[in-house]
Amino acid sequence: MRFGDPAADFVPAVERVFGTQPRLLDGSRAVLVGDVKLQLEARERELWLIERYGVLEHFVAMVPVRDDVEAALREAKELISGG
Repeated sequence: MRFGDPAADFVPAVERVFGTQPRLLDGSRAVLVGDVKLQLEARERELWLIERYGVLEHFVAMVPVRDDVEAALREAKELISGG
């Protein structure tokens, strides 16, 4: 069994997957990429995709974080891009 902290690699993983430096929103647990907020929840086992419209937020999807936060981010990127 492998022990790790998905939150510790979250921001660098977002940079690698999305190719841009995200805006930090909540320490290292939530970032903004464009108009989409990516937020780790449930002890870093859930990655929530949240569309932002000004101060309003719309929860779009949840991607489970299994062993690798980067894999969850790749899946999230596919959901965001519609493919």
